[in-house]
Amino acid sequence: MKSLPLLLISLIVLSSCKETPKRSSKEVLEKTVENERSKIKLIFDTDANNELDDQHALAYLLLNGDVFDVKGITVNATVNGKGIQGHYDEAERVMQLCNLKDSLPLLNGAEGNFAGISKNFNPDAYDGKDGVDFMLNETKEDSVIIVAVGKLTNIALALKKDPSFAERTRIVWLGSNYPEPGEYNQDNDTIAMNYVLNSKIPFEMVTVRYGKPSGTDAVAVTQDEIAHKMTGIGPKATEPITGRHGGTFETFGDYSVNLFTHIFDEAHIQANETKSRPLFDMVALAILKNPDWAETQTIPAPILIDNSWVERPNNTRQMLLWENFDRENILNDFYETIEFPNYVKGSD
Repeated sequence: MKSLPLLLISLIVLSSCKETPKRSSKEVLEKTVENERSKIKLIFDTDANNELDDQHALAYLLLNGDVFDVKGITVNATVNGKGIQGHYDEAERVMQLCNLKDSLPLLNGAEGNFAGISKNFNPDAYDGKDGVDFMLNETKEDSVIIVAVGKLTNIALALKKDPSFAERTRIVWLGSNYPEPGEYNQDNDTIAMNYVLNSKIPFEMVTVRYGKPSGTDAVAVTQDEIAHKMTGIGPKATEPITGRHGGTFETFGDYSVNLFTHIFDEAHIQANETKSRPLFDMVALAILKNPDWAETQTIPAPILIDNSWVERPNNTRQMLLWENFDRENILNDFYETIEFPNYVKGSD
């Protein structure tokens, strides 16, 4: 009788050691297709060399491959950043640090502003054609979001060239201090912004709100925090880059530390001022990944006249407003993404 418990134990152990049934190749393929379909398909439109938030947003995007299906990256030129080539070069540096240079389309968009480009507009030859035509083509056969984190010139040009663009995509824009005036992305091309607001394209504004706790300005990090959290993390680049301030870098983490070091040299801040910078643009991607990390409200689209917002309560054209961002969860997810990357899939 003493052997019975041993026999039972042996049977239990043997049963627990049975192999998990393997899925057929068809089941694996179906699961893979399902996962790919659930990803957020997007084009990222950026002024990558402006300050330092664009670079952090781009790295976050490229290393969130289980969430985002990146169709391509387009750049535009704002007043900082050494022209369109400077923005292109900086985006390419970040792509190289993420080992995705030449794996995804990277195209130049507009250098000038909408008013100048749209005057005597030639749809076959215009400033920004490569990037804008890419947006138009990529949205024809698939549901692709445009996440714009610079001026809205490329979006306005796409609408001008092909008004049906408004029916097949949605714009998530990082910009504006709404309902107050000012803000860098907005001021770089207010005419383009108003053109988009007056169109029918689904539009979402991820607010900036300088100095306010309700905008992405509140998702700020200090230079010390970046040095502590980012040093040495991220995938190791197959080929190191030369940073925009010089120096050689093999990980985005180390490049992040360098960017934060130099931004305060450029800003000439006061000695007693906290050395912190918001990661504005990264937030626009984080809230797509997890909409619970912000609050939203739908409002009639206003218009900007003489640098003042004018409400249009009877406007049937609505827009979505993002505000009150969950700084802690967003930043924790950012650091985790860089440290434990999941590459986006490159072009076939």
